[in-house]
This record gives sequence, structure tokens and C-alpha cells, in this order.
Amino acid sequence: MSVSSETSKSSVSSVTKYFKVPFWAQILAGLVLGVLLGWLARSQDISWLVTTLEKVGDTFIGLLKLAVAPLVFFAILVSITNLRKVNNAARLASRTLLWFMITSLIAVAIGLVIGLVTNPGAGTGLTPADGAKPENTGSWIDFLTGIVPTDVITPFTELNVLQIVFMAAVAGIAALQLGEKAQPILNLSESILELLQKALWWVIRLAPLGTVGLIGNAIATYGWDLIGKYATFTADIYVGCAIVLFVVYPVLLATVAKASPVQFFKGAWPAIQLAFVSRSSVGTMPLTQKVTERLGVPKEYASFAVPFGATTKMDGCAAIYPAIAAIFVAQIFDIQLGIGDYLLIAFVSVVGSAATAGLTGATVMLTLTLSTLGLPMEGVGLLLAIDPILDMMRTATNVAGQVVAPLIVSAREGILDRDKFNSVASAPVDAEEPQAVPVAA
Repeated sequence: MSVSSETSKSSVSSVTKYFKVPFWAQILAGLVLGVLLGWLARSQDISWLVTTLEKVGDTFIGLLKLAVAPLVFFAILVSITNLRKVNNAARLASRTLLWFMITSLIAVAIGLVIGLVTNPGAGTGLTPADGAKPENTGSWIDFLTGIVPTDVITPFTELNVLQIVFMAAVAGIAALQLGEKAQPILNLSESILELLQKALWWVIRLAPLGTVGLIGNAIATYGWDLIGKYATFTADIYVGCAIVLFVVYPVLLATVAKASPVQFFKGAWPAIQLAFVSRSSVGTMPLTQKVTERLGVPKEYASFAVPFGATTKMDGCAAIYPAIAAIFVAQIFDIQLGIGDYLLIAFVSVVGSAATAGLTGATVMLTLTLSTLGLPMEGVGLLLAIDPILDMMRTATNVAGQVVAPLIVSAREGILDRDKFNSVASAPVDAEEPQAVPVAA
């Protein structure tokens, strides 16, 4: 090989390395560009730019949702069967559920305190007439009867994640009972799951573009005026989630798991930032599982805990948000809530969080809470416009909690790889993860 050829290859390699940008920087750039384009589209009334931003954002979310149904089914099925490889599987599963409940109770308590102190519904200028009943509402009857599907096709076509989780759980338990006879099906399921995760990585790499569209469309459509009208409510949600994310979780890690919060954020941050942009716990699930394993949680346990958490562990959407939202709606409609009502909110947050099912938005959880308290469903309509802006922080909190719980359980059970945890860095996990991709020419 000639010297000139070697020099040329070296130059190309250097240029390629130079133009590699960390994933967090790409997301940040997309966020800034989205805000600027959204402001420009709104201030100058550029309709084609608004449409473009909307299409870019919708396409990104659509690609994520495309993989949701099969991803949830095979992830839950494989995660349940993987428990057979773990010692004390029943104990780990019960401890995981226990810590899901504990952190949910803490989160809902924080939400209630913030809502009671700040009175988010006061001084907004909103009235009951500004609200409208949503087309679909949640109730305990619908929640309980809706778990069991009437056929095996509809849950996938209508993206009913809760029913998909039910079918996957049944299939996983049946496979455990069959033992070796079910191994061919399990091998096929694991292959399909890897295929889906590989395809989803390609979608995740588009997150910076998705950020431009989603943020830009939110600014162009709603503007700053809407945020101003809901300023206290929006601040309450962000502050509540920030307290859970940056205070509660670090304190639990430091005291219960005896683990460094700094190391946790180093390892988990890629998943947290993707969750903020995508607003989908399920869409973030492959990355969430990878960062959880990178933090020292055994793969066999992480492959159960993370998919389980992605569909049921919702401290942002199912604890903080409905607590503050219920107080907000009650104040708009001039309805007094008592101690019993606040206890009901806590109960719904802990037991009904699976209703959110890892998808964007928490409308089902909010309607479930309002119906339990007997509050007007028109209150949901008051919050729909501001929901996309709130959902980013809620989902980031959800995903962080989905990593924290397995970490705590692993640490307390003595199965956490401390060396792996202590050596984790904020650098890319591996070549497959979307931490650094070449900038498009």
C-alpha cells in the first residue's frame, strides 16, 4: 500500500473523529435550534415552518411508537423467563415492586406538598368553561376490565400496552412452566427482541432531529403566552420532578444503596436525556437497560426490572403530576379537597401507575385520579395544551426511577457489581449506543 494511501486514510479518520459530537451536545443543539425555529415560526407567522417542525416531531415519535407493541411484548416475555437464571428470583421481583411503591409514595407526597403550598390554580384567569371533557377517560372499572384483551390482535393494532403486558406475562409464565419444551420459542423471542432493539437504536440516533421538531412545534404552536398562563403549574411539575430526580434519588442511593449519586448520573444520563426528548419510557427502554447494566446491575435481573419498570414505574407521570393536577383542577372548579382525598391520590398513584403504560402523555392516569376523587373531567381539557411541555420532565423522572430501583435492590441483595459501578464514566457505553455519531455533511 502506498504512503499517500495511508496518509489519505489517516486524514479521513482524523476528520471523522473531529466531527464526532457527543450525543448530549447534539440533543442540546437540537433543543436550542428548536426553540429558535419555533420562535421564528410563531413571531413571523411562517406556516410552512410550523408544518415542517410538526412533521419532523411527529415522524420521530411515530417511529418510536412503531416498535412499542412488539418491543413491550417480547421484552416482558423474555424478562420473565430470564428470572429463572437468577437466584432468589421471587425475592428480587417482590423487592423491586416494593421499591417502586416506596419511591412512588415519596414522589406523590412531594407533589401534594408543592401543590398545597403554591396553589397552582389560583390567579390563572382560567374558569370551568375553559375545560372540556376528553374523548377517553379512565376509571377503575375500565382499568381492571381493560387488562384482559378480548382478542390477541386488537391490543397491538390499538397500542393498548397494558393488555400487551398482560399477554406477555401470561406467555412468559407459561414458558417457565413448560421448561425445555418452550426453549425454541424463547430463542426466537430473544432474537426478535435483539432485532427490535437494533432497529430502535437507529431511531434513537435521530433524537437530535426529533428534538428540533418537538420543541420547535411546541413553541410555534403554544408560544410563551400559554406557558405564562400556566406558569405556577408548570413550575410546580418541573420543581417536583427535579426534587425527586436530584434530591430523593441521590439520597436513597447514598443512604440505602451506599452508592455514589455522581456515578449514577454519569451512567444513567444518556437514558435520562433521551427520555426528556422522546417523552416515551418504552421508546427509551433499550438504552435504559444498557445504562442499568453498565452501572453494575446483573444483566439477568436488569432484563426483568427495566421492562417491568418501563410499563409500571412512573414517578413523574403517575405520582407528581396527578397530585398537583388534581389540586389545580379542584381550585379551578372551587372544590375543597380533604385529607381523605389526598390519601386517595396517594393510593391511585401507587396502584394505578400501570395505566400510564410507558407511552407519551399521562391523560389516562389523570382521568383515573379525577374520577376517583369525583372531580370534573372537564379539568383534563384545561391541561392538554400544556401537556407536551410537562411530559418531557415527567418522562425523564420516570426513566431515572426505572434505573434507581434496580440499583437499590441489587445493592441491598449484594449482587451489584461495585467495581463496575465505581468505574462507570460518562463516555460512550459501546459502539451501538447513540453517544457519538458523525455530523451529517
